[in-house]
Amino acid sequence: MGRIAGIWRYPVKSMLGESLAEVDLGSSGFVGDRAFALVDTADGKVASAKHPHKWGALLACRARLVDGGVAEITLPDGAVVRTDDPGVDATVSKAIGRDVHVASTAPDDRAFEEVWPADVDGLAPEELIEATTVGTDEDGERVSQLPLGLAAPAGTFFDLALLHVITTATLEHLRALDPGATFDVRRYRPNLLVETDDEPGFVENDWPGRTLVLGTDARATVTMPTMRCVMTTLPQEDLPRDRATLRAIAGHNRVDIPGFGVWACAGAYADVAAPGTIRVGDTVDIA
Repeated sequence: MGRIAGIWRYPVKSMLGESLAEVDLGSSGFVGDRAFALVDTADGKVASAKHPHKWGALLACRARLVDGGVAEITLPDGAVVRTDDPGVDATVSKAIGRDVHVASTAPDDRAFEEVWPADVDGLAPEELIEATTVGTDEDGERVSQLPLGLAAPAGTFFDLALLHVITTATLEHLRALDPGATFDVRRYRPNLLVETDDEPGFVENDWPGRTLVLGTDARATVTMPTMRCVMTTLPQEDLPRDRATLRAIAGHNRVDIPGFGVWACAGAYADVAAPGTIRVGDTVDIA
């Protein structure tokens, strides 16, 4: 089917991550992926840039895994702090402007907040948005409170599933649909970018229930298409704020996900079927 064109790990949830040449896939996803997150000391919610006014500063921070399962965080001013530093909570809180705890285990009632852009129609089932709305943000856009990690092990910080895969075919198709928008892979925060061989369109839509064969040993079972959100529109590094990217997905690829309803999708979620080491350039097949 293709080959692995990129590998990413995000040691701290919602912060920029690290591009890797190879990574170990374990029973809980890439080793070190979403190993940490910030928890708001005021309300106990897990910090997510899906609430940009509250947590957008996280995308100005970068995390990488260092020895012993520790994450090293580069803050917006260039200062560096480690998750095992005694004063890490105070340092990170000052840098992002909110009081937080740097946590390695998610609370039992793990939840996060997500903003629904008013100028993007069809992102998610309206009845779900209405049922989960807890208020509005500074722009008057609805804010939902959602459970974290519905398809991930307890105590972890994944939004939904352990792995997120997107293809070059999907990104190229989106660029053709809206040449003026910026469909950079970094917006989508995948674990794997798969370069496909002559397969056009939203190819991941046909993957649920099938198994990705990643290199020699690793296997991942695809569970559902990836629902897209406001986070894909946010500025990061040299990428501008661009809601046209999300409007294109909502306008051209709304998928009925059994048990979840109709969502704007691009990419696929997967669970680990067999561990192994994955490298850039490894072949990817689907069974």
